[in-house]
Amino acid sequence: MRIGELAGATGLSRDTIRFYERHGLVASRPSPEPSNDYRDYPEELVERLDMILAAREAGLSIADLSTLFSHLESETAGDGGFDADRFIDDKIVELRKTIRQARKVLDLLMRTRQALDRGPAGGE
Repeated sequence: MRIGELAGATGLSRDTIRFYERHGLVASRPSPEPSNDYRDYPEELVERLDMILAAREAGLSIADLSTLFSHLESETAGDGGFDADRFIDDKIVELRKTIRQARKVLDLLMRTRQALDRGPAGGE
């Protein structure tokens, strides 16, 4: 599929898809048609881009995703000293901390909303 079709299927912009491609998170291949310079994107990228978007919204950085994908997809994934389990465990710890912090802020905002709904203290 072409980038416009992929953008339509994922809701992402072409620029965002190209950004992820520049960072190695997705890959395209040259079109089999020698008469154009279009790139083809595999169908399975729809699911991958959905996962990337969810990971980004959860706080994982492009660098984190790039590191994880490059090591998990390399032919020597078990070599080179990269500990995928440790990397993932560390990200889980970070996300749990972020969730705890977000819950505190949410609680504060909800209490503030309730206080505003009650009006000024002392019936003024």
